[in-house]
Amino acid sequence: QVQLVESGGGLVQPGGSLRLSCVASGLTFSTFYMRWYRQGAGKEREVLAHITPTGEAVYADSVKGRFTISRDNVKNTLYLQMNSLNPDDTAKYYCYALEPPTSYWGQGTQVTVSS
Repeated sequence: QVQLVESGGGLVQPGGSLRLSCVASGLTFSTFYMRWYRQGAGKEREVLAHITPTGEAVYADSVKGRFTISRDNVKNTLYLQMNSLNPDDTAKYYCYALEPPTSYWGQGTQVTVSS
């Protein structure tokens, strides 16, 4: 049974930082492409960052230079370091695992940026 379990969300002040984690089990993590998505209230789910099995990363313009995606293939864990957070970053954040044609979603972790 595949599980993706996100953690690290919470309430943070504007300008602050958070690091999200996504622990994967039940799959061969090192062979999967991984992504972080988010979905704000009343908004569509958007992809934030993508990382290949070997660690090459691509970012959405909205987070480029502020967020960093990384992975530890020994710990089966995906990370998202988020800096310079602002209220527009308030959303539920999801990790996503892809090895075509198979994909899996985590349950999400809420990030709220507010003073």
